[in-house]
Amino acid sequence: MQEKLLEFYNNYVLIYGVKIVSAVVILIIGRIAASLLSKSSKKIMSKSGAEDMLSGFLSKLIYYTIIIFVFIAAINQLGVQTTSFIAVLGAAGLAIGMALQGSLSNFAAGVMIIMFKPFKVGDFINAGGGEGVVNDIQIFNTIITSPDNKKVIIPNMKVTGDKIINFSAMDTRRIDLVFGISYNDDIKQAKEVLADLLSADARILKDPKPTIAVGELGDSSVNLVCRPWVKPGDYWDVYFDVIEKGKIELEKNGMSIPFPQTDVHLHKSE
Repeated sequence: MQEKLLEFYNNYVLIYGVKIVSAVVILIIGRIAASLLSKSSKKIMSKSGAEDMLSGFLSKLIYYTIIIFVFIAAINQLGVQTTSFIAVLGAAGLAIGMALQGSLSNFAAGVMIIMFKPFKVGDFINAGGGEGVVNDIQIFNTIITSPDNKKVIIPNMKVTGDKIINFSAMDTRRIDLVFGISYNDDIKQAKEVLADLLSADARILKDPKPTIAVGELGDSSVNLVCRPWVKPGDYWDVYFDVIEKGKIELEKNGMSIPFPQTDVHLHKSE
């Protein structure tokens, strides 16, 4: 009886006990290593200027990836064949990747946005079929608020898949306006009226100098282009004010704002 117990101990308890202890040690050391590497990678990315959201996501990805390999190493230490397990895991990963292809594309696009920063929170942009102020840049979506106060959620793949117009990226922005005057009006006087209007507005920049010129000889009017430069935050206020005051000042100085018209000539036949 004692010999059988000793044989059982030597053949099973001792051998498998050592394997179990080794597996546990691998799990403990692997978890500690995964935690250290995850925290170190997050600190490195934060020091390099990466966004907190991106560094946090990637550090967790590193942690769980290491944990998976540690778990495979631990069960392999117990004598379990992991070849088939790895194959199943790979097949499952491929299937999940195919099912989440769109989400993975949005994730990759989100990483690109966060890394290269074509815009930031607070910028006014036009991208992915939407226009408004950026509220949040997430891993999968970019959230903006439209000018009429609608919340617009744009998949990052659509944002990076087409051109991005960032209206807030530059320090100055040009306003493009057109004022039509009659062919009988004095062009030089009209240009002086508009120049005085622009110089009186403190929000309009002196440098670059505003452009006032004849842009087109239209069917019913002489069209003057008026292009002042402003700070991005003053764009719409100045835009609306100059349009209103421009019409008022031109009419006050005796000029007419013509509308499309057609001259009809009647010929009497004998």
